[in-house]
Amino acid sequence: MERKHTTITIPTTLFGVLEERMEKTGFSSVSAYATYILRETMTRMMENDIKQNKNKEKILSKMEKLGYI
Repeated sequence: MERKHTTITIPTTLFGVLEERMEKTGFSSVSAYATYILRETMTRMMENDIKQNKNKEKILSKMEKLGYI
């Protein structure tokens, strides 16, 4: 499987913060560390979206049973 990459631009101050934090981890580059952070953040966001949709479905079901919709 071929991995494809692209470039993103971030402020140099943020790069510096990532670089300092990365040095305390097992990551070999700021890019690898930033990729990890982005993946973790996106996973949490998607999990929250799933939870919200489940809650939304439950609420809509209850409202329908109560005759509100």
